[in-house]
Amino acid sequence: MATINLGAIKFNWKGAYNSSTTYAVDDVVSSGGNSYVCIQAHSNQAVGNATAYWNIMSSAGTNGTNGTDLTTTLTTQGDLVYRDGSGLQRLAKGSANQLLRINSGATAPEWATVAGGAFGQIAYAEDSTTYSNTSQSNYVRATNTKIDITPSASGKEILVMFNLALHFTYTDQGFEHRIIRIVGGSETILRTSGNIWEYNHLSGNGNWNRYSQSTLFIKDAPNTTSQVTYTIEFKNPHNTQTLDLNEATGELSQIMALEIN
Repeated sequence: MATINLGAIKFNWKGAYNSSTTYAVDDVVSSGGNSYVCIQAHSNQAVGNATAYWNIMSSAGTNGTNGTDLTTTLTTQGDLVYRDGSGLQRLAKGSANQLLRINSGATAPEWATVAGGAFGQIAYAEDSTTYSNTSQSNYVRATNTKIDITPSASGKEILVMFNLALHFTYTDQGFEHRIIRIVGGSETILRTSGNIWEYNHLSGNGNWNRYSQSTLFIKDAPNTTSQVTYTIEFKNPHNTQTLDLNEATGELSQIMALEIN
């Protein structure tokens, strides 16, 4: 019966190449990060220049010298790595409570301070100081019915809300207001309302008293990072009967300013 030489039935790992070792077919060695398989028995035939004796099995990967080595790109605990148009880049860790987002150009990640979901910082104030006006033509400034806020960036918009406690002392009175922005002593009238009418009825004790809440909203773009103050002025354009703000004990006006992200 004929004899059939099956050769090796599996690869034989021999470790690092050694010029003094005799190698048989299907022996496998490593050299320079690559691995090679012996295709012809021999000794002292270097793997790099003896293709009659060796075939390469696998090649070494990038050794990190081309700028993509993460150990040199990332230098500080908490760093992140991302790819820009030219390669891997380091994004240094952010500050406490910052969130990761995509920049305005939609080209790279960045850290940002974001609070309150759609809103950034929120300021709130109350005022119970009583202000009265009997003039049809002149406004009275409610100097303490105000809110202060300092925008975190010049491009931020501010949503301002006034909830005013009004007191009317006569039938058929009106309420007209204007909202004022103050920055560094400079004042800007943001909006002047039309006449808001109140038709009041005689109470059981013979008084024309009527209490009402009036809620005002405005969105403003102050274009500054300095402190901004919002306040109001008011008058009764219909007659000279007294119009009060925060007139009764316990009555107060509420003001809120929200920075829009």
